[in-house]
Amino acid sequence: MTQETPSHTPKDTHYANLRRAHRDRKRESEPAGAEPLRLYGIHTVAAALRNPERKLLALHVTRNALSRLEVSEGEIACPVHMVEPKALDKLLGGDAVHQGVCLETEPLQPLRLDELGEASLLLVLDQVTDPHNVGAILRSATAFAADGLVTTSRHSPQESGVLAKAASGALEHVRQIEVRNLSDTLEELSRLGFQTIGLDSEGENGFEDAATGSRIAIVLGAEGKGLRQKTRATCDALARLEMPGAIRSLNVSNAAAIALYAVRRKLSARS
Repeated sequence: MTQETPSHTPKDTHYANLRRAHRDRKRESEPAGAEPLRLYGIHTVAAALRNPERKLLALHVTRNALSRLEVSEGEIACPVHMVEPKALDKLLGGDAVHQGVCLETEPLQPLRLDELGEASLLLVLDQVTDPHNVGAILRSATAFAADGLVTTSRHSPQESGVLAKAASGALEHVRQIEVRNLSDTLEELSRLGFQTIGLDSEGENGFEDAATGSRIAIVLGAEGKGLRQKTRATCDALARLEMPGAIRSLNVSNAAAIALYAVRRKLSARS
């Protein structure tokens, strides 16, 4: 009796696994064209409905939430589906605090650097990946009238319901610029007349003393890691926020708010 030869050798199995892993990575990186962006929450959806740059697809809303949106009928430029809260729980998942409303829309198109115009105040994020932090940064950016938020196409959260809810409507007010290479972008911003200041707890100068330019880009790194070495080397200056207390570092969104306040105060004093 002869022994049957196995149809798949270990080498065949190895290559099959590699092909499967490549296919899975490709599938994860490809946008799901059939899946719309779903925004939720009263403030988030109301701001999105009022944004003429938004391409609206459908509004799912309870009767109570529709009255709380405080938008006119003309501002709802998409089909409206009256639903019960349980339907939204099923659509968004049980963890989403939807407040009875969900807007299906397409993501906003990011701007290019050459579309900044007369911008004087920018925020630049170096691998800040937490959507809650980015949402909070967007709120501060809106409050202090920042002209734009620069993020990288990788290692940054994509526009999502979680990010938009954390931003509480601010996503519609701050122009976003998505770039491939952050150090190249910082050099380009310098050529455009921006003073690029990296926030660093070990910075030689205090932030308010360092911010001397008429156009300023505040560069913030991820919590824990801070600014990457190449980013630090490319910034025009590294500066610290003066904190006399026992804690010498802040959550990145809190640091962004303080720096924005300081810059706005200096820019207003010069005008």
